[in-house]
Amino acid sequence: MVQDSTIEEINVVMQEAWQAFHQYRQQSLSQRSIFIRTIALELEALGDELLRVASAETNLPEARLRNERNRTIFQLSSYADACEQGSWLEARIDTAIPDRNPPRVDIRKMMIPLGPVVVFGASNFPFAYSTAGGDTASAFAAGCTVVVKAHPAHAQTSDLVAGAIFKAADICKMPKGIFAHVHGTGHEVGRALVTHPYTKAVGFTGSYTGGKALFEWGNQRKEPIPVFAEMGSVNPVFLLPEKLQQSAEDLARMVVGSVTLGVGQFCTNPGLIIAMEGEPLQRFLQILALEVKNVNPGTMLHPGIAKGYTEKRASALSQRDVDTIAVSSAGASPNQGVPTIASASAQAFLNNPVLHEEVFGPYSIVIRCKDIKEMIEVARHTEGQLTCSVMATDNDLLANADLVEALKNICGRFIVNNVPTGVEVCLSMHHGGPYPATTDSRFTSVGADAIKRFARPICLQNWSDILLPDELKNENPFGIWRTVNNELTKDAIK
Repeated sequence: MVQDSTIEEINVVMQEAWQAFHQYRQQSLSQRSIFIRTIALELEALGDELLRVASAETNLPEARLRNERNRTIFQLSSYADACEQGSWLEARIDTAIPDRNPPRVDIRKMMIPLGPVVVFGASNFPFAYSTAGGDTASAFAAGCTVVVKAHPAHAQTSDLVAGAIFKAADICKMPKGIFAHVHGTGHEVGRALVTHPYTKAVGFTGSYTGGKALFEWGNQRKEPIPVFAEMGSVNPVFLLPEKLQQSAEDLARMVVGSVTLGVGQFCTNPGLIIAMEGEPLQRFLQILALEVKNVNPGTMLHPGIAKGYTEKRASALSQRDVDTIAVSSAGASPNQGVPTIASASAQAFLNNPVLHEEVFGPYSIVIRCKDIKEMIEVARHTEGQLTCSVMATDNDLLANADLVEALKNICGRFIVNNVPTGVEVCLSMHHGGPYPATTDSRFTSVGADAIKRFARPICLQNWSDILLPDELKNENPFGIWRTVNNELTKDAIK
């Protein structure tokens, strides 16, 4: 049984993180990259013991955890590559024009690290969004020190991963305090970390309630700080008429697979399906019901999530004008999530905020619309989302431009003819969205652009070349891409 960190311990941790930051920020992009890659190696070196511990704590199968660990290792390696490549620095140089009237002085700009970053581990991804996950990797890439608060649902797993980071720091001779690991089951530890004067940014993946509390604490400080919180999403899937007519059965099977994947415990789980009334929708619902009945309940990550799912599901199904379409026909054991599909009219959805809320688990509700105008109305009254999906032919999309534009306004990733589960780690990925999906839709928590969350621009005007950071020196010693006098180049400045 782990003990909550005390306020005194947190003060020491944050003091060390602040002192280490001033040393680590001076390290080259290459040194940071080597450190991040070494973490990946040490994470892999933990072997099957890490998988066994994580499986016992989270009820996730070892095969799923093995894939997630591989993803985490890939994330670390990709952020290390991006760090070294340097495009995230957004180096901009406008050289002096002394004979212009008025003269232009030399102006150069780049991103610099914010300071110590506090990362809150996620419950549903014990590796990829937790101790050595994307937030930690991108903060290290930006030149920030990191303090992780372990998620109490997998505290031992977090301890093992933290040990790998500490070992990597020793191997790479990193300053003491570059990384710290604390525990806390109540609000006190989280509040102390967010409000500590040496904390300069926060990364969080979890519930709306938790993320909103961190966001408010961060903004109530004497010096407000950015809190990058991903807080959940119902990820609506819109079924347009021609596509539904052509592929009702295939769409139903695709959607059920996504809704029930991992017992529905993904932030990209499609919890809302919108379509127009008619015979194609009835065929879709028939197949949907048959498929859901054949999916066995699965054990959820921990009793708290199972309890939350049971309560939210019961609340949603008890709402006026909500029909239960299908429930898994297999019996459920304690702490298991029962796959469930419900249905309601568009008017019921528009008039009842409860139907907009995320039910975290293998649940989705089909919203039946009279016509395309009602579908657009549903889109316009749906809150900010991580993703929106449209199952549509090209004709559908061309004929329904107003719906397409309405959906662009509420999501960070817009998908055609695919389900939202599965988030590729690549530069073009955007894993974020308008509030309340996240607290800042301009940033992603997946892909190399995630590094930019933990950095800020600084403009250096009229500095001698010898005094400039290497990234902005005339000779470009790191060979990074820079915009020099409005041209993207790796060339040195003559």
